[in-house]
Amino acid sequence: MSATDLTDQQSVGDREPVLDVVDRVCELCFGLFMALTFVGAVSAVGAGADAPRKMFFTALGCNLAWGLADAVMYLVRTLVARGRRVTLAHAVRSEPDAAAGVQTLRDAMAEWLKPLIGDTELESIRRRVAARSDVPRRAVFVRDDFVGAAGIFLLVVCATFPVALPFLLIANVATALIVSRVLTVAMLFGSGIALGHYAGFGGWQAGLAMAALGILLTIAIIALGG
Repeated sequence: MSATDLTDQQSVGDREPVLDVVDRVCELCFGLFMALTFVGAVSAVGAGADAPRKMFFTALGCNLAWGLADAVMYLVRTLVARGRRVTLAHAVRSEPDAAAGVQTLRDAMAEWLKPLIGDTELESIRRRVAARSDVPRRAVFVRDDFVGAAGIFLLVVCATFPVALPFLLIANVATALIVSRVLTVAMLFGSGIALGHYAGFGGWQAGLAMAALGILLTIAIIALGG
């Protein structure tokens, strides 16, 4: 947490943005990798009369499970981060010595930010935090947290649903598996582009790197019997 987190938000209890680019894209990639792995595992069991249906529900179930886990972990992360902010705010407010309060803020800052913010700026932040009367006693969930968790669940499920869809639309398991893997690699390519643009790298290079990672994982799954 940076020192400015306590003053940039409307309240120390506010939740962080749900759709952080890095978190959302990485979680989407994890979901795609999981779906790819589960589909490969089911295909290794052997094809049967109900193989397409079985693989569709396996891939869809994987997406649902990952979306649920992602949503729950978002709630955990939100509560922990909010608790950290509340604890820091109370520590600053209860510290009678201004210099000690400034040091408390500095200790909570990210390492890369410490050389950029001097004690004068931190003292200003300390005074603003100490003057606040709306600091909650402890971190609790608010309604928007559950709305955000539901949004993450839907995002992950909807974004990875194309991995499962070929098994519902294509009767031939081998063909459906190829289409599913191609869609997965294409979505990984798009995710890599998004991460590349966000990080300031070349979008195409990052997209190709992420797609290559997906292809390598696919080859590994096939080599293991998937």
